Amino acid sequence: MFETDDHPTWRNELAATLRLAVPLALAGLLQMATHATDVIFVARLGDEALAAASLSISVFGVVVWSLSGFTGAVAALIAAELGRRRHAVREVRRSTRMALWLALIASAAGMLLCSQGERLMVLTGQDPVVAARADDYLSLLLWATPGMILANVLRSFVSALGRPIYATAITGLGVVVNCLGNYTLVFGHFGAPAMGLEGSAMATVIASLVSFAAYAIAIRRNRILRRYRIWGRFWRPEWQRFRDIVRIGTPVAVTVLAEGGFFSGAAFLMGRIGPSELAGHTLALNLSSFAFQVPFAIGQAAAIRVGYHYGAKNLPAIGLAGWAAVVSGTAFMAVSAAAFLFVPRLLLSLYVDVNAAANAALVMFAARYMLVAAAFQLFDGIQSVAMGALRGLQDTRIPMGFAIFGYWVPGLACSLFLGFATPLAGTGIWIGLAVGLVVVAGLMLWRWSRRERLGLLPA
Repeated sequence: MFETDDHPTWRNELAATLRLAVPLALAGLLQMATHATDVIFVARLGDEALAAASLSISVFGVVVWSLSGFTGAVAALIAAELGRRRHAVREVRRSTRMALWLALIASAAGMLLCSQGERLMVLTGQDPVVAARADDYLSLLLWATPGMILANVLRSFVSALGRPIYATAITGLGVVVNCLGNYTLVFGHFGAPAMGLEGSAMATVIASLVSFAAYAIAIRRNRILRRYRIWGRFWRPEWQRFRDIVRIGTPVAVTVLAEGGFFSGAAFLMGRIGPSELAGHTLALNLSSFAFQVPFAIGQAAAIRVGYHYGAKNLPAIGLAGWAAVVSGTAFMAVSAAAFLFVPRLLLSLYVDVNAAANAALVMFAARYMLVAAAFQLFDGIQSVAMGALRGLQDTRIPMGFAIFGYWVPGLACSLFLGFATPLAGTGIWIGLAVGLVVVAGLMLWRWSRRERLGLLPA
């Protein structure tokens, strides 16, 4: 998985990147299937329940994704340590241990933020009844945070060590557990009480704990992974390594927060337009998120491959790893854009009955938004993969600034203007999302292409 030589080739680097990216992409798609399962079950409770779940997941998703980016930055450090090949077992153990420490601390902070969800919803002008239902859901859902963040660290560990298939298998297990939990708790099967919306939250909590336990067991049972003894002397601090992860991970978390907050904030803007628009937005964004998992996984693979060559100081291989990832991500998103453009109703039929009269408004708005989503799929892939390649160079601070600017200045400005000052309404909000992605993708790709001139490569 971590071959390197003085004369790397496109074919070898592309193959190595895809060996990492494909299992991670499958894991990401399965993770989205977990959220899709929640949407499918909750949608049968009515538009109000779906709107409440959408607002809750918007808050929870931003928190969990940003904290996952924060602790998941350990993958780039592990890859660089493997590339240097000096005391790799000890160094990898130290990095993973401190990442697990950070996961526990970050989870507590994330739960505290989620506990203020209803206050945030009311401040942003959401319907008080929907906000109250959303708070009931979120107050249970927040307990999934520790399991998810700890599992993400272990996922980064096994992936950086060339075992991404574990992430696929364990995420698949989580989907099964979540689906079974929703079926049992939402509608009260197998003798369980019918908990409705809150039952869906409980299913997610259970699935998160099962996933974390599965990673711990898998690492313990694998001969290669076990020798790193990541749980050994767990109480022992490594403050320099702790600071390294914080230094690299904090800008990553802020970057994810900027992007996730931008897209999740769109749900709050949609909520001010109408419940049908919000429901349509939820389905369209869920499908977009499914497609995004592939370039997101390729970006993770890029961070690992670039990070490995960065540690080995193999400059030609660094360039090939990054560009191979960019080409792969762009190619896939071109295919997904075509699907959004030509068969939107077919994709929406995975969630709801597109021919039912009760769903007519929801389907109309969702299909309309998917036309805009088709336009920004390419740029979404480019920015994600280029950001991952830069992360492999341990360059995260300037990309953070790019993300904050691109999403929250031109992107938000266009969403607000087109959504509320023109007849475009919800479609205008989605055009603003596209503008933000175009700007960020251009800036990330510019920085990656000028990495040598900017002094980002090792001496």
